[in-house]
Amino acid sequence: MIQIRGLGKRFGIAHALRAIDLSIVRGRVTAIVGPNGAGKTTLMKTLLGLTRGDDGKILVDGERIGSDPSYRARIGYMPQIARFPENLTAAELIAFVRDLRGNPADVDEDLIGRFQLEGQLGKSLRVLSGGTRQKVNAVLAFLFKPDLLVLDEPTSGLDPVSSAILKDKILEARAAGRTVIVTSHVLSDLDALADDIVFLADGQVAFAGPVHDLKVATRQLSLERAIAQVMLEGVA
Repeated sequence: MIQIRGLGKRFGIAHALRAIDLSIVRGRVTAIVGPNGAGKTTLMKTLLGLTRGDDGKILVDGERIGSDPSYRARIGYMPQIARFPENLTAAELIAFVRDLRGNPADVDEDLIGRFQLEGQLGKSLRVLSGGTRQKVNAVLAFLFKPDLLVLDEPTSGLDPVSSAILKDKILEARAAGRTVIVTSHVLSDLDALADDIVFLADGQVAFAGPVHDLKVATRQLSLERAIAQVMLEGVA
């Protein structure tokens, strides 16, 4: 579904991404991990069209992304920290986003019920707790049944029950043939979710492939220990 070829991005003299070559497989969950400053956020923002690479290209279903932003309509994005209009209620925000998209027939409000958000929808966003705002953030990401989900630290701030609900929703999206890209510092979450793993270091790909292959290469049973070994020693 997504092909990234020779992608480079510089901020001044600093290289955020260096000749990134990746293929994101349709219908799978791909985790992007790496230490702080490795280029994860820059890679995701470039994919979303929020910033442009200096070199290389990104193809989505064979179409090179560029000045035409229409491909974003197929993406559900869940940023780590959502910037909501504080004067709106949660219900008003959801209705506003639905009106912008203009296709109310293709809406998935399943998470509203699972998260038991009904009693919070009439409240102003400014008074909602961080966890409740994160639930609204998740609802918006899944709202239009997108082909591609880009989820940045999706379980951050969620209680264990809500976190489990969201992980179930991600796995259901994969089962439906959707593609999911996710970042998280909670490697146990990724161990339960991810089919493929991309490990970035200093703006370069240190490993890309199935999680199982990484565990075999590092002779580790858990993703957390496998990633730790990559950080310390690399992959044999």
